[in-house]
Amino acid sequence: MKIYTKTGDKGQTSLYDGKRVDKDDIRVESYGTIDELNSALGFARTFVEDDEISNYIFQIQRELFDVAGELATEDKEKFPEKIEQSHTKCLEEMIDYFLSKMELMDRFIIPGTNRASASLHVARTICRRAERRILTLQKEVYVSVNLVKYVNRLSDAIYAMARYLESDLKYVEFKK
Repeated sequence: MKIYTKTGDKGQTSLYDGKRVDKDDIRVESYGTIDELNSALGFARTFVEDDEISNYIFQIQRELFDVAGELATEDKEKFPEKIEQSHTKCLEEMIDYFLSKMELMDRFIIPGTNRASASLHVARTICRRAERRILTLQKEVYVSVNLVKYVNRLSDAIYAMARYLESDLKYVEFKK
């Protein structure tokens, strides 16, 4: 099986439902950034030694395929909405769980005191960019409210895991 089709050589690609769009279309930017996030989370997972967090990341990676599928489809009959309020609720429970295991977070930290936390912080920033791209898309076409909430909460969940994994907190000291 070949992985190249040559159909994108003129700057267009196919959405999941077969519609052709420009490769720099905001819809492609949105699901492409979700794909980038998924890869960043996979990279981060290679550094995570905590099985519980590794399992959370794997679960999120699987869910991101549903996020990307929703974003890559105009015809909702071909790919119905799969991200539900329950997905966001699970992320909130995860966030609360990790925050309960940490000391009070009352200051900014310099991220990345080890490979696992650093790579999760990179993933968190990619998630924030994905959210911005999705919000831009939402100004043009319908995007599920549940999907937007999920991606918003996801960056918080990634932050909570990254912060929990920090090995030596380095606080930002603001000079007056």
